[in-house]
Amino acid sequence: MPEDELRRIVDDTRRDSLPYGAGRERVRARLVSAVQRQAEARGQTANAAWIRKVGRAVTPSLDAVWPAVRPEAVLYEVLRDPPDGVLTPAERRAVAWARPPRGVRGARWSAADLVLLDELAALIERPRGYGHVIVDEAQDLSPMECRAVARRSEHGSITVLGDLAQGTTPWAATSWPERMELLGKPDVRLVALTTGFRVPAAVVELANTLLAALAADVPVTRSYRTDGKVRVTEVAELGAGVAAAVREALAFEGSIGVIAADTDVESLRTALRSANPAGPGTGADVTAEFGGRLTVLPASLAKGLEYDHVIVAEPAAIAAAERRGLNRLYVALTRAVSRLDVVHARPLPPQLCPPIEPA
Repeated sequence: MPEDELRRIVDDTRRDSLPYGAGRERVRARLVSAVQRQAEARGQTANAAWIRKVGRAVTPSLDAVWPAVRPEAVLYEVLRDPPDGVLTPAERRAVAWARPPRGVRGARWSAADLVLLDELAALIERPRGYGHVIVDEAQDLSPMECRAVARRSEHGSITVLGDLAQGTTPWAATSWPERMELLGKPDVRLVALTTGFRVPAAVVELANTLLAALAADVPVTRSYRTDGKVRVTEVAELGAGVAAAVREALAFEGSIGVIAADTDVESLRTALRSANPAGPGTGADVTAEFGGRLTVLPASLAKGLEYDHVIVAEPAAIAAAERRGLNRLYVALTRAVSRLDVVHARPLPPQLCPPIEPA
């Protein structure tokens, strides 16, 4: 086959902007067709078996001009040695592996890498679409994650749920029109769900005082429930204050969650073991030591959880721990379904304004 004909086949296929894998199979089909025309011109009969044989025979040539690729292999090469001329030197330093694995099989992909792998897979083979896609916690999707969702809902409908006030990722959405644009659905019907029943009104009122500081287009929420209790307590020592709040919470039925800044969790667990009414424990499982009712967890893991009684320890530490710390504090405050204790040794964040007098 003349080189100019092979080049024309490849160039024409590239101009069609097909997924990479589909383009490779089109080049194969056109190579086989070109060989078939030559064979038939010489009087040969090109039956199905002959076509399959030629399809296998052209594979080495196909691999030279349009090699088969896998997403993992492509990303491995990019992160091992980012391409010069495509990325700036600063971008290359930012994405390159500090210690590249010896091979693609030894690569340990991060959550961010998985999104890149999905993007690569879509460039190679167009993903399957769905008639309807439902996305929860959509406020925390990254732009690349939005692309992954948009590819699968391109020809279908989509339902998106989320709370902009609970956006805790660095790329969290601050408005829904912007987020829906990234999801490929700019023309949507937006419904604000402003009334709930899970969190009592007293808790909602306290959490609402943070909304003005969250830089998110979120309406004030309200609750159907008029029950519930909120108490804000200033203490001299955080561990002792939290332990006292836990002892009082044990007098009520239900689960108890102590939510603190990630760096405070271990010291609070130690304080609670010492205050265990059944005697100081030494195990790592504080939950078991309090009859399975108590959980001590970092604020970074509180989203989506709920407890009958929540004790938020040192709101200022939670707010200062990360870029969206106030959003994280909002999440922590709204985990309570019956009672909320806010225990602090440091001054409260100025954005948090208790609607009740501190006890």
